[in-house]
Amino acid sequence: MGLGVGVQFALASTLPGQDTPSATRPREGDLLVKTSDTTATPLTPADIRIAGRQTMAWAMDPAEGTIRSGSRLNRILLVHLDPGNLTPETKSRAAEGVVAYSAICTHAGCEVTEWMADQHRLFCPCHESTFDPADGARVIDGPATRVLPALALGLARGKLVVLKEFTAPITFETQ
Repeated sequence: MGLGVGVQFALASTLPGQDTPSATRPREGDLLVKTSDTTATPLTPADIRIAGRQTMAWAMDPAEGTIRSGSRLNRILLVHLDPGNLTPETKSRAAEGVVAYSAICTHAGCEVTEWMADQHRLFCPCHESTFDPADGARVIDGPATRVLPALALGLARGKLVVLKEFTAPITFETQ
């Protein structure tokens, strides 16, 4: 019997491979590094362009140096916005205007890879869901019905650091 439309798909932390440090979800105290950075240099707020295209990142265990890139569900998108434009809840999770969300769309699990510069919105090109990063990644348009899970950020010696795990499990609907 097949799964019906609207059934949610979630990957639990106990799936095969999740016990490896590189596949573990971002944890409190992890630093953030660009996905394309082979030097694994921890990011600062200044490294994320204000109101520019999102930066894709991985969490990194600062003690072991393990980059949590063993699961695509760990991909994080960072956006640097004017702190004055953030809702109070979003501002409470931001570090100097930098907000962090799961890069996995809550609709069908595609990656949210586009930035709508004129509207300061995140866009998933698979099915055209649009999210407002200044308001907790609230769904503005599209088939997605849930916000993107967020990570609370802080600063440690000027570097972006994860303060809490994602606000919700990384889940999406199956078709």
